Formats: sequence, C-alpha cells, structure tokens
Amino acid sequence: MEQNVIYEICGWIASICLILSYMPQAIHTFRTRRTDDIALPTFFMSAIGGICFMLQGILHKPEILWALFITNLITTVCSLVIFGIKMYNDYIKK
Repeated sequence: MEQNVIYEICGWIASICLILSYMPQAIHTFRTRRTDDIALPTFFMSAIGGICFMLQGILHKPEILWALFITNLITTVCSLVIFGIKMYNDYIKK
C-alpha cells in the first residue's frame, strides 16, 4: 500500500472516531437540556480549536485536507450547541 493511502485512511479513521466521541454528548445535551456537570470553558475552547483546525485544513497546500476540515466542522458545531445550551442554562434561564 502506498504511504499516501495509509495517510488518508488514518485521517478518516481519526475523523470518524472524533465525531463519534462528540456526538453522544451533543445529542444528550440537546435532548435533556441538562448542563449542570459540563464545564463551560471546555466546550468554548473545543470550538475555538475546531475552528483553527478547519482553517488549517482549508489553507493546507496543495490540496484541502478534507478529513481534518469535515471532522472539525462537525465537532465545532457540536461544541457550539453544547456551549449555547450551557450559556442559556447558566445565564439566561436563571
């Protein structure tokens, strides 16, 4: 197998694992709206990190790193949903 193919396969496997690790928390938080045990800075920093990785994937030359971009797009959306619900629960709902 060519090294580039192994590189791509590893990237997509990592993408799937990271997405699957974020989705349960995002779905649970969206359904229950419970955020008492969630640390606000964690999901804020996760969103910032995801945005930076998306930019890195887009700006990579000579081609876009799609696995990096798509993974971080999905995990950033999940982080922002959790962050938004947490902000609502902690500051607006009170």
